[in-house]
Amino acid sequence: MSAPKLSEETFDPRSPEEWAAFRALSHRMVDDMLTHLAGLREQPAWREMPASVRKALVEPIPRTGVGAEAAYLDFVQNVLPYPDGNLHPRFFGWVKGNGTPLGMMADMLASGLNPHMAGFNQAPALVEQQLIDWLAELLGMPGGSGVLVTGGTMASTLALGVARFAKTRELGINVREDGVQAWTNDPRHGPLVFYGSAETHGWARKAAEFMGLGNRAFRRVPVDTDYRMNMTALAEMVTADRAAGLIPFCVVGTAGTVNTGASDDLTAIADFCRRDKLWFHVDGAFGALAYLSERLRPQVAGLELADSLGFDLHKWGCLPFECACVLVRDPELHKATYAAPASYLAAATRGVIAGGLPFADRGIDLTRGFKALKAWLSLKADGVDKLVRLVEQNVAQTEYLAKRVEEHADLELLAPAPLNIACIRYAPAGVPGEVLDAVNTEVLLRIQETGIAVPSSTILGGRFAIRMANVNHRARLSDIDIVIDAILRLGRDVLSEMQS
Repeated sequence: MSAPKLSEETFDPRSPEEWAAFRALSHRMVDDMLTHLAGLREQPAWREMPASVRKALVEPIPRTGVGAEAAYLDFVQNVLPYPDGNLHPRFFGWVKGNGTPLGMMADMLASGLNPHMAGFNQAPALVEQQLIDWLAELLGMPGGSGVLVTGGTMASTLALGVARFAKTRELGINVREDGVQAWTNDPRHGPLVFYGSAETHGWARKAAEFMGLGNRAFRRVPVDTDYRMNMTALAEMVTADRAAGLIPFCVVGTAGTVNTGASDDLTAIADFCRRDKLWFHVDGAFGALAYLSERLRPQVAGLELADSLGFDLHKWGCLPFECACVLVRDPELHKATYAAPASYLAAATRGVIAGGLPFADRGIDLTRGFKALKAWLSLKADGVDKLVRLVEQNVAQTEYLAKRVEEHADLELLAPAPLNIACIRYAPAGVPGEVLDAVNTEVLLRIQETGIAVPSSTILGGRFAIRMANVNHRARLSDIDIVIDAILRLGRDVLSEMQS
């Protein structure tokens, strides 16, 4: 049989000349991005997109292409100048890392190699396993199981799934087969519930809803004046829930809350969970990396006692999105929770799938990208000690910020700043609270819109706060001074305008 006549296409360049042209364009892309990164201090921290750009980014479906060079020009003109600002040295909003030049190039290498990271008999799988082993050892869980995921929400949700599986297996409930539904032919059991402080990140509610437990299953424990979990309240809630026929299965402790940077008493929670036979999960989305520092470790002491830990490397680890990790102390439980064998994915003793698909057995995803490369390359290139110095640097910068606030009569610190988050506001004496909220809201927006810096906001004790979250490896003390001076200057201006 003769071969059919096909017009065979590819997304690769089709000739040496086309390869040369694409190589030149690729070099230009790298040069443009490095020029952009090298000049960040001369750029505004953020800029509003003009109407022309918004209009340009709404267009019909491109049925025929314009070519790589023209498409790239569109990126340079309409995308590159208008990110959310987290690259900038004065980005202090939410908790977003900056990314690094080496991390950027690692993502290019990872995309170029394009491995399927369910596992397989390949070097990239060994790189991810080595990275997980490093992280587990560094964070007090040597020999634990782990997998890289998109972010802290997914990391902690996967850990909660392991916690639920562990408790239900102990009770003789097959949660993987029957779920949490009450089937007509099975005896009913009480609702499963878990606990975290009222300051726990929003992932917990999403996880409760996603896992079919419902928002009611997430029991919010009151906090003390330092925004840490109230251990007396926790014990009382667990006792009352058991008496009501509920099944407690997990307590979530937070290492670095998103609002204020406070850390729960993780050692006390670990002791409580051991006594009450509950799973102990630590949400360390950004705060877990404080454990790497001998100076900061006491603030997150007890993290090493966790049954599971979720954290991000794209926050205080400074890497480009997305790169987060979940660690589970018991590898067998981790695999038993998520492994789903299939004949078309069967492991072999030889060949490409020798060794199986271990990462697919540790979470929901089958198809996974090579997230590990940027972390592996960065740790090899710079070493853990440099990362520790940067973590400590951010904390020292935040301590300086808090000191400046406390020393100025017109500024107020609304919560302790134990790690790298400070919640502050412009608050001259004698100005009513509702006026201060309005003034500080406007000050925050003007700081962002003028491109001075990007803080974010929160509400603490009913008061509007300008929130400075510092996981910025590009920040300097001079950047802290610029923000504080801008708050004072704009605060006076706005208050004067409101009073006139």
